[in-house]
Amino acid sequence: MNQLRLGYLYGLGAYVLWGFFPLYIKLLRPTGAVEILAHRVIWSVAFVALILAATRHWAFLRALVRQPRLLTGIATAAVLIGVNWGVYIYGVNANRVVETALGYFINPLVVVLLGVTVLRERLRATQWTALGIGGLAVVVIAIDYGQPPYIALTLALSFGGYGLLKKRLGLPATEGLFVESALLALPALGYLAWLTWHSELSFGHGSATHTTLLVLAGAATAIPLLLFAGAANRLPLTSLGMLQYLTPSLQLVLGVLIFHEPMPPARLAGFALVWLALIVFTADAIRHARRSARATVHAVAVTEPV
Repeated sequence: MNQLRLGYLYGLGAYVLWGFFPLYIKLLRPTGAVEILAHRVIWSVAFVALILAATRHWAFLRALVRQPRLLTGIATAAVLIGVNWGVYIYGVNANRVVETALGYFINPLVVVLLGVTVLRERLRATQWTALGIGGLAVVVIAIDYGQPPYIALTLALSFGGYGLLKKRLGLPATEGLFVESALLALPALGYLAWLTWHSELSFGHGSATHTTLLVLAGAATAIPLLLFAGAANRLPLTSLGMLQYLTPSLQLVLGVLIFHEPMPPARLAGFALVWLALIVFTADAIRHARRSARATVHAVAVTEPV
């Protein structure tokens, strides 16, 4: 199997698993959102530690100790992904899967906005158009909800900021996830200890299936991230960008058809605007990538010796 096809398989695997993740979270009830988050963090550390032990990739820890600025960046990334995980779990448990899907639909537009505000990047006119349509969509949906879609906006901003930091840090996926989870593990353990002290811990007090599912939250977190890393290393950015819409699409279908969440006309109109913004944004990205590829080929042809 060639590397491109393998990249597509990895990408599909990652985005499909993320798309069906609400089903997994629903299985963890009646455990509360914060306890689920704590287990997700702790068992992620354990799962990734096993992978690192098997592959003997521990040398990076010694290098990290000597780079306080890098550690600070990883700690910030850990906070952002912790917020993202926690809000996502809360959204699913609060029967707002449709709103969590909205967050990941608008995430690409938030990433572009962060590029303008943080990295001082200049946008093309089409990208500004996509951002404008996306902003209008958020306004329409906010009017429908009677308030801004806080869950969606928090998910989009936290994951967008996390992606920006990860790009700057340049850590490998497995090592990065281990350090981020390890930094979050201490408060997670503290929270579980507090629940135990107050006799409110659900772990170990339900069925064996429920306890096993909480333990497997680590694998359920790490496996899609590792698949995504494999896809990112093999696929063009435009292909990866197209695949990413699979996750919120599946979540939207789950929210409406499986969990029977409401989709009134005004909210549907807001989602239609989001999809229009993404079509404009994706079409511009594909056109720009093709133009850049043609320019590169032309430059090589001009400079190639006869």
